[in-house]
Amino acid sequence: MLLSTAYLPPVQYFTKILDGDVYVEAWESFHKQTYRNRCLIDSPNGVLALTIPVEKPEDGSRLIRDLRISDHGNWRHQHWQALTSSYFNSPFFEYYQDDFAPFYEKRYAFLLDFNEALTEKCCELIDISPRIHRTESYLASSTGEMRGGDLDFRDTISPKVPFGSDSAFSPVPYYQVFASRHGFLPNLSIVDLLFNMGPESILVLNNCVTKT
Repeated sequence: MLLSTAYLPPVQYFTKILDGDVYVEAWESFHKQTYRNRCLIDSPNGVLALTIPVEKPEDGSRLIRDLRISDHGNWRHQHWQALTSSYFNSPFFEYYQDDFAPFYEKRYAFLLDFNEALTEKCCELIDISPRIHRTESYLASSTGEMRGGDLDFRDTISPKVPFGSDSAFSPVPYYQVFASRHGFLPNLSIVDLLFNMGPESILVLNNCVTKT
């Protein structure tokens, strides 16, 4: 399974991680407006995008492995405040908040490291143990097709691509805090699932996998 790095990835992303062996692309060029540095959460006003600012490299390199996080705009405080205000009343926010708060206090230099650490924490809380590796060189695009035994989802799991195009993923509705205002919002960040469903998150993920 071949995936891009992602900031608090959506539910769809984690249904792929369930498969076990996962490779995260470390040698691709950075793509804007993707899950690489953006996550989507539920909020009182509907879907809210949280974006990590990144620095423009002095040497011109835009490789993900070299991309540094910017401190512009006090984003760590803003993201944590958004998560808190959106999920404070969810069933499991109080239970998990001490697991996530340190990520918004410590300063990670590189986006890849930050995303990786957060993903590992989410896997721990979901109670799954995938084998996640970084690629050692760039793999030429083979989106949605088998290549060397791996399925390539680097560009298909994206805010720009309807999740309905993924025949192996079918979102299952679960409890959401603001469902009475705007209905169920599918395929949000994994934290939406964790904060709302807690230990039952793994059951929801398994039910979202469509056997083909």
